[in-house]
Amino acid sequence: MDILWVVLIAFGTLVVGLLLGFFIARKTMMSYLKKNPPINEQMLRTMMMQMGQKPSQKKINQMMKAMSQQMDSNDKKKK
Repeated sequence: MDILWVVLIAFGTLVVGLLLGFFIARKTMMSYLKKNPPINEQMLRTMMMQMGQKPSQKKINQMMKAMSQQMDSNDKKKK
């Protein structure tokens, strides 16, 4: 009977550890991506030029603002 309790406690500890690890890693990654967005102005400018558009600074600023608003609205929906 003692071995059964040891196995149950070990399994429970493993499950709790996996769940905590997942949520901590997810929160850390979301925070990192919010501070360091994967697309910056230079990348956006390059993509637009590859698509055959001549990007103006106004258009770049509009797209960056739209992307940040989208990220903010996604964060509010999750909460």
